[in-house]
Amino acid sequence: MSTSKNKGHSHHDPASDEFRKEDFPFYWLARVHGRYTQNMERLLKKVDLDVPRWRVLWILNENGESSISEISTHAIAKLSTITKIVYRMKEDGLVDTAPSPEDGRVTQVRITEVGLQNIERMQDVTRELFQRSFKGLTEAQVQRLNKMLEVVFHNLETL
Repeated sequence: MSTSKNKGHSHHDPASDEFRKEDFPFYWLARVHGRYTQNMERLLKKVDLDVPRWRVLWILNENGESSISEISTHAIAKLSTITKIVYRMKEDGLVDTAPSPEDGRVTQVRITEVGLQNIERMQDVTRELFQRSFKGLTEAQVQRLNKMLEVVFHNLETL
């Protein structure tokens, strides 16, 4: 038996001899995210959109005008990736861009009327998925889950 592993830890700790993947929260987070993304891609394809565009549109819908950097932070995506997505969305008429009045090096992005119409289309095709995702959970349980995930997120801040 390996002495490098810590004895006595719980089943959710990969350093434990008792570790079981099914008890590891990141196992379930990865599976949930993967299944969610597969379903979202399939549903959004019906309205000629994808998950990255969905994220950008929702960030702008909630925040109003945002810089590409702010969008990148909220979407947890590389700045270069978000920049490419935003400019493709601009070509499609979903967003407009303009230099920031405070700092001309910063590009501000805002949703267009076409983008707002696409949010309605996205809601129509994804509504059932979101309702089904949290079936069997109370509002309080969903809020608690969000709070717990927020704590884990902050615990994982880049060192």
